[in-house]
Amino acid sequence: MGLGYIGLPSAAVAASKGIAVVGVDVNQEVVDTINQGKIHIVEPELDALVKAVVEKGSLKAALQPEEADAFFIVVPTPFKQNHRADISFVESATRMVIPLLREGNLFVIESTSPVLTTEKMAELIFKERPELKNALYIAYCPERVLPGNVLYELEHNDRVIGGLNPESADKAAAFYGQFVNGTLHKTNARTAEMCKLTENASRDVQIAFANELSMICERSSINIWDLIELANKHPRVKILQPGCGVGGHCIAVDPWFIVSDFPEQAQIIKRARETNDYKADWCANRVLEACENFVRRMDTEPVVACMGLAFKPDIDDLRESPAKYIVSRIISEAKADVLVVEPNIKGHKTFNLTLYQDAYTQADIVVWLVRHKEFVHIPMDATKIELDFCGVRK
Repeated sequence: MGLGYIGLPSAAVAASKGIAVVGVDVNQEVVDTINQGKIHIVEPELDALVKAVVEKGSLKAALQPEEADAFFIVVPTPFKQNHRADISFVESATRMVIPLLREGNLFVIESTSPVLTTEKMAELIFKERPELKNALYIAYCPERVLPGNVLYELEHNDRVIGGLNPESADKAAAFYGQFVNGTLHKTNARTAEMCKLTENASRDVQIAFANELSMICERSSINIWDLIELANKHPRVKILQPGCGVGGHCIAVDPWFIVSDFPEQAQIIKRARETNDYKADWCANRVLEACENFVRRMDTEPVVACMGLAFKPDIDDLRESPAKYIVSRIISEAKADVLVVEPNIKGHKTFNLTLYQDAYTQADIVVWLVRHKEFVHIPMDATKIELDFCGVRK
């Protein structure tokens, strides 16, 4: 249930192991694209895999679920304006499959979810189908893959499998064991739900340290990239690389699920989230200052090239992207001609995109927001003002 950045690769990998898979999505265009053996997202090698399993008949896409032995919920879980988790997509997908469930079925939630979500969905199922109580295997098994390397990590990373009871964990592990070469760690559903949130909150805290350090270094006229490289020579220090904030469907979202449920206890997690959100505003303010200085010095408005919109390098995923937020602020607030670049997408409904070579050539001010591989190889032009927030020039 869900054929996005995780659902489609998961469906394709399972189908490649001889499992008959029906992928369900509410978007007709997505369904049609996949049934043509094509893909609607950018992920290395996924296009060839989807083409192969569709042509073989192991994978088909549909708007509605069908009867099956196992059901997997792989839909988004964004947060609301108050930073509380929105599990309406999980609930909607669950309701769609309730009429199809039968004794002995496996029901698994993969969507990143607050603690107790699996139990709430179980209650929902049993309320509508009380005859299935104690007759289903229900578990939570979050993904833990890296965009750009999803296919490899789906098969080789360890998985945490949390069952509502030991039998459910065993049943889910038996399924994942058909295509996961990593170790399957069985636990209960609450622990598995918190494990996923903990993993991403931990990374958010580590990134916040690097981002906070980068702002301190800017005030101190210290090269942040050199500093981190030297500090990491210590055998027990491993500082991450700073950026223009934190984006994506996990790290920028999941920590809030902990904070909203445990506001008094989650002090460091909350502060890290605020730091990483603030970093995007800090970067936008640096660009606005550079534009103002250019106008004062040159008595004309600059051409600003904003390089990158994705939330991380070499992907097309713009969800919760700090780069996209920064570009929006620059367009609305800067006295400048703004060129927007994102080499991994063909077009955008809000931004008019420019080829990265043309943007760099035309720009007076170059703003490096995402360290895409194309950008790293652009020769530096000393006549341009470059603001490097992601280490393109490190």
